[in-house]
Amino acid sequence: MYEHDIDDFPPMPVSLAHAKGPGKRPEFTQVRSGQGLTDTPVNRETDMTQTTSFIVKSLSLGTALALVTMTAQAAEPDLATAQSIVDEHSALPTFTPPGKPFDAASCMAGKKILSIPTSSSIPFVAGIQEGMVEAAEEIGFEVRPWQNQGQPTQWVQGIEYAIANGYDAVDLMGGIDPNALAPQIAAAKDAGLKVFASHHRDVTDIKEEPGVDVSLPLSFSRVGEIIASWIVTKTGGDANVLVIGSDDVPPSQPYWKSFEAKLAELCPDCKATYYNVPVSDWATKIQTTTQSALLQDPSINYLFPIYDSMSQFMLPAKAMTGRMDLPIASFNGTPFILDMIQNGDVEMDVGESLGWIARSSLDAYMRDICEVGDTPDELYVPFYIFDASNAETAGTPAELDKGYGDAHVAGFRTLWGLE
Repeated sequence: MYEHDIDDFPPMPVSLAHAKGPGKRPEFTQVRSGQGLTDTPVNRETDMTQTTSFIVKSLSLGTALALVTMTAQAAEPDLATAQSIVDEHSALPTFTPPGKPFDAASCMAGKKILSIPTSSSIPFVAGIQEGMVEAAEEIGFEVRPWQNQGQPTQWVQGIEYAIANGYDAVDLMGGIDPNALAPQIAAAKDAGLKVFASHHRDVTDIKEEPGVDVSLPLSFSRVGEIIASWIVTKTGGDANVLVIGSDDVPPSQPYWKSFEAKLAELCPDCKATYYNVPVSDWATKIQTTTQSALLQDPSINYLFPIYDSMSQFMLPAKAMTGRMDLPIASFNGTPFILDMIQNGDVEMDVGESLGWIARSSLDAYMRDICEVGDTPDELYVPFYIFDASNAETAGTPAELDKGYGDAHVAGFRTLWGLE
């Protein structure tokens, strides 16, 4: 496996290597040679000794052959396990209450939350905020999205606006690291505001977040395993994957690492190369990065942009290099990407209902504000695979909260005492 920033061309010519940047040695390399046993020194002065030498050498040869056989067997892809993971996440999600019922309308009356996304230009996060606004209107309070283009100074301005305009809470969502805004969070706490963060890190990334009242990480690492399983299944264990990620989004590295590990586990001979493109450079550098990588390595046979809104910038690179045959798998379930599945431009998207995320986030926030006492410590949202067989269930064109069934809508409404 390889890992590069966007200027790190060409990739390192090893089969399984992981590097942090140009000119650095790989952190690990899989060596495919076996190691036989060393012949035991013998005394050839007697027939018995010679016989012993012959036996030892025969055992060494037999052991070496056994090791070669075991190595060959170990390199076989585990297609059955990969398929079982795919099947598990191809079933329609069901709703399980994340806590006890409470009267949300009464305790949230007159409350205001300012929601600050990592960037309003990302359709995925914009869709979540749309769902939050709608759910808050059902309950009877206000959620206002803070428009920004992914600049930290704009996030700072949002917190300052919330403090100056009487908001009850600030929501940092979709990839903002709260620790990068420590002074502003402290100011918000001093002013009496609650501070929330969601969908911003992986569940395995345990860290202190001073001043944050509710933190809702997501299991991005599980998504990495699902997509690795899909690619192994679809390629029959013969994958060479180009991965585009964004290290400025905190869960990106745990997410990529889980994909890398599961790919190696299920398919030792499969390959993957990772390139880092910051969110602010998506529109200008994803295409060129993809195009350069495809020209340098024509054996690439799968594309994996780790966030699905990246896919739109990879399509021109496929066309420019004459590789329209390359399948794309990604994650988020953004509606326009589900349209691209229906059009044949994307093969698979691991969806997480944006409406489900919105309601799950608000449910946790309200439990904290209303002092219900059972605030979750992880974002509750199931993962569901969309492909050509079921993408139309999301609508044509795809809609915000379609394709996942409606169990979560009724489930949360009941939980909140609305029906």
